[in-house]
Amino acid sequence: MAVIRKLWSKSCFDRYLLGILIAIEFLMSFTFLGYIHLPPLSVTTAYIPILVAGCLLGPAQSVVIGLVFGSASMYKASATYVMPADAAFSPFLSGSPISSLLLSVGTRALFGLLIGIAFLLARKRKHFRLWAGVISMFAPKVHSLLVYTTMGVLFPELGYHFHSALHWAWDDSVFAAICVITVEVLWAIYQSKTIRHIKLCIDQSIHSPYSSKKMNLFFALLESFALCMAVFAANYFSQRESFMLNQHGIAVSPSISADLMHLQIQFLFAMLSLNAISVILLMSIYKYMAYNEYMGDLDALTGVMGRRMFLYHCEKAQKRNRPDQKRTGWFLFVDADYFKTINDTFGHSVGDQVLQEIAVNLQRMAGDDGTVGRLGGDEFAVLIESSMPQDELKRRLDQFLQRISCALAGKRISCSIGAYEFVFPQNIKYLLEETDNILYKAKERGRACYVMQPYAPGGPDAHIKS
Repeated sequence: MAVIRKLWSKSCFDRYLLGILIAIEFLMSFTFLGYIHLPPLSVTTAYIPILVAGCLLGPAQSVVIGLVFGSASMYKASATYVMPADAAFSPFLSGSPISSLLLSVGTRALFGLLIGIAFLLARKRKHFRLWAGVISMFAPKVHSLLVYTTMGVLFPELGYHFHSALHWAWDDSVFAAICVITVEVLWAIYQSKTIRHIKLCIDQSIHSPYSSKKMNLFFALLESFALCMAVFAANYFSQRESFMLNQHGIAVSPSISADLMHLQIQFLFAMLSLNAISVILLMSIYKYMAYNEYMGDLDALTGVMGRRMFLYHCEKAQKRNRPDQKRTGWFLFVDADYFKTINDTFGHSVGDQVLQEIAVNLQRMAGDDGTVGRLGGDEFAVLIESSMPQDELKRRLDQFLQRISCALAGKRISCSIGAYEFVFPQNIKYLLEETDNILYKAKERGRACYVMQPYAPGGPDAHIKS
């Protein structure tokens, strides 16, 4: 549970990055990308994602990637055609299931933990890039040392021991260079200004009203559909391969048939990994664009929602509430009194300051219960989505009028406010018209006041405060 909490304490961007690294680990483990054989060069690259996760994200994430790598190697070792040394990684073929689990999964998880802790400690020191390069250079040997030592203890008959990891061949130098370059380049990209901006947009997209939870459901259904199709395809091609071999006079025993299915499942995981990477990238692009649209529709002067975004938010709020719930809310119009006079007398910079003070104090008044928008000029609107008692709203409006009265030295600032209580869901056009009528009543009363019309099934009941 602690590991899960650690994973989910990270940003949305980092969770997406972890998902991509998991998919890449599966892809590398089940394809030639993780095991490069170009005689005389033989390099295992499947645990590079562990280094990347440890460097960019942390120990918990590198342990997760280590578990994925170990599980994949355990699955691959369970085929009947593997070498005896590889069969030691399979709990089904080794004759010692617990020992095989410790060897295949335990050593890789421990490797991820050690690498993650090493990078964590390096971040606290000067010259992190230098330390990261050193850790990446010796990481392959640390992995080999863990695996060979465990094999020597659990499967001594295979003839491996920790000395097997101590020699350094020229292909070790090649792989060490690959690890260092990969980690250093990805760290530089992760820390770049562009990626930091993308990360901010994705992490903050939760605040965008344009970001729909239905899109998350769509992506989940898309991934589920791909999984089902991949399973059906793996089963189909395994059967067709057996049929094809029989047609060519090659008898397919149950063992061969099982190995064919085993290979098809590896192919299935590789394809699903590519699909998962595509879906995560699509989700990231969607959230990035939604947040940019959100930022574009914020009022540049006051920082609250602009007219278009605020009305869109109000429409969504109505749709979130069912008629049978009978839940009430408040809609407010707020106008700065004699704003043109303030602009003409003190200048536009002071007028801008007044608008900013009104916006800040409206947000303070609404708190977590409502949303503020600037509809244009000196006109603001507030949607209170909670069923706030009338006395509570009166208390907040009194405090708001008190605070803004002292916003400008040498002149008392005031606002006229119309507040209309309604039952969700309500037509937005109707809300605008009714609240505008109530605001007009406040102006008729001499401004610097609010008029509230609470919800009353038997008829309107207005309360006036000067």
